[in-house]
Amino acid sequence: MKTIITYGTFDLLHIGHVNMLQRLAELGDKLIVGVSTDEFNLLKGKQCIYGYAERAKIVAALGCVDQVIAEDNWAQKVSDIQTHQVDIFGIGADWQGKFDELNAYCEVVYLPRTPSISTTDLKKALSQIDSASIQKIKQGLDSVLDLVKAIE
Repeated sequence: MKTIITYGTFDLLHIGHVNMLQRLAELGDKLIVGVSTDEFNLLKGKQCIYGYAERAKIVAALGCVDQVIAEDNWAQKVSDIQTHQVDIFGIGADWQGKFDELNAYCEVVYLPRTPSISTTDLKKALSQIDSASIQKIKQGLDSVLDLVKAIE
């Protein structure tokens, strides 16, 4: 059995996350995903929309994920690889070269990112929407709903 492991925050899960997890799952028989805890994210300077329990539950619900574990710190990767008898550590290419030392314990794979999508960009875009814009969007959606009701 070939075991793969990856790590991430997985806040505002998007198609880029799903694509990466599916590609990793295709590399072996079991995919383990380390989801960063809230405390670890604070140490990394990240503020999450969803808490750890919710993010872990969302990731665990994906059909390609076999197991979710908590990621509490940077240093746990070696012990996780050894404990879970991991064959491949995989992560996005934006981390290229940053985990090469793990080659001493397993194969390290850097996967290309899905173009034009990132959680950071999503959060930035959401933070720039003001209440007037939100109201306009709501009015537009209400108009569409009214048209659908009229057609029915």
